[in-house]
Amino acid sequence: MSESARENWTSGSAYEEYVGRWSRRVAAEFIDWLAVDRGLEWADVGCGTGAMTGCILKQADPVSVRALDKADAYLAEARDELADARVQFELGDACALPWPDGVVDIAVSGLVLNFVADADAMASGMRRITRPGGKVGIYVWDYADGMQMMRNFWDVAIGQVPADAGLDQAERFPLCQPAPLRALFERAGLESIAVRGIEILTVFQDFGDYWRPFLGRQGAAPTYLASLADATQAAIRDALQARLAPEPDGSIRMMARAWAVQGTVPAIS
Repeated sequence: MSESARENWTSGSAYEEYVGRWSRRVAAEFIDWLAVDRGLEWADVGCGTGAMTGCILKQADPVSVRALDKADAYLAEARDELADARVQFELGDACALPWPDGVVDIAVSGLVLNFVADADAMASGMRRITRPGGKVGIYVWDYADGMQMMRNFWDVAIGQVPADAGLDQAERFPLCQPAPLRALFERAGLESIAVRGIEILTVFQDFGDYWRPFLGRQGAAPTYLASLADATQAAIRDALQARLAPEPDGSIRMMARAWAVQGTVPAIS
């Protein structure tokens, strides 16, 4: 599988069905945990389809939100969903933020860090655009063992195609555990760093509701699945269906854990 084909980001609606719907629930708890005042200026770096931005508008009563993403399709979805004059959506690179120094009070990002070319550049850029005394916060899925929707998929997929073990998101994305996240923020020069897990229950109506998002070609696992032969895809589907035990009503319940980190920009001495 080619490097360029490891992820695909071209359909906002497919992303929503895949993980956007779960990211919104993590974002709500994440914003509460940041414990910042209302009426601030925010930046949402890698805003995607607007999960975080929508929670900021609902929970934080911001003066403004600068929301940036590299995918036109996701920005279109976010603009349709969030028609609010306080939000400015922009196309751009999370590793080369286009905004001046110290332009916001708080910079946040959800589920983006492991997909950028330079995580240190992204974290440093988020610090740069945040005023002294302001906060920077990021959350990512626990790909190693806490995001059961994806963990089950990769365990089964690698069982079918052992040679592709290196494509497992737990292997590819080391920034999905507390120690590496804390170290990233330390390198960015942030202070009062805190890390915590955020767990949500993901309930799928039935196996179809679980499996269908993997066919949407959005993100790492669905893009990988689309690269496989039809017979291999079918084998993965059948093995997953046998593995996932439904509730009496047919629903499938899993836990999803994200790791969140926050830090404060040092005050000017």
